[in-house]
Amino acid sequence: MKKPNRQCGKRGERIFSNLCVLPSLTGVLIFFLIPFCIVIYYSVINNPITAQFVGLENYRRLFGSSAFRSAAFNTSTFSLISVPLALIISLWLATLLERNIPYKSVIRTFFLSPIMVPTASVVLVWQVLFHNHGTINQVLELFGIQNIDWMKSDYGQLIIIAMFLWKNIGYNMILFMSALAAVPKDILEVAELEGAGRIYQFFHIKLRYISPTVVFVLILSLINSFKIFREVYLLTGDHPYDRMYMLQHFMNNTFNSLDYQKLSAAAVLFALVMIVIIAILLIAENIFGKDVEN
Repeated sequence: MKKPNRQCGKRGERIFSNLCVLPSLTGVLIFFLIPFCIVIYYSVINNPITAQFVGLENYRRLFGSSAFRSAAFNTSTFSLISVPLALIISLWLATLLERNIPYKSVIRTFFLSPIMVPTASVVLVWQVLFHNHGTINQVLELFGIQNIDWMKSDYGQLIIIAMFLWKNIGYNMILFMSALAAVPKDILEVAELEGAGRIYQFFHIKLRYISPTVVFVLILSLINSFKIFREVYLLTGDHPYDRMYMLQHFMNNTFNSLDYQKLSAAAVLFALVMIVIIAILLIAENIFGKDVEN
């Protein structure tokens, strides 16, 4: 007589859990999956009116666009430089703040403060610093160096990288500090008793235990690197200098020109690239951290 009651109880729990998840699934379906399917549909037709299937023609047009190639190159270069730098610097700061150093709380607050500053305010400060007649050029004049129009030169992307690092290092640092604090102390003590140095402990013990956080920070930094459009747009507008022309500029300008097919093709291609990169990172983390789980 008790077994049916248990089965009914489990069935009721399953129904209740499904009902709790249903609003989230509905939101994902309505606001993500269905719109993305529509984007895929737009990427393989000639236009929304006649809706003739053209296969990969829109993708061919996309790769034939010099603006897209320039935007993809600039965005890839920016991400390949800024994301590893953000990871390395924030991890180094986290390991530094593990030790008993003076003014630890002041240093932590200094690197966390950019998170609280609105993007518009950050851009305003950067404009004051790197304008053609800004603070940096005034300092250079004192040393007899000619003014540099930073926003219209090849140095522009370095400025954006510096802004990205200043904005994101603090949050990444806190994530790494939390992960490092969770590393088992007994293992570190045993390693130290056996003569292992700090470098050995970091690469062979700590790095293995914090590998999920490393992957999470990499993915988060990668996503944030593709959101740098806000800062660049506020600094330079719709059509910046060539080296600062990002994928988001291309998508925004393509949307304004009502070329939805090319825009949809770019969005689908961008999503596929992100899925592949994230999958590679997750597979690498699974292989690297398997021995830690065992």
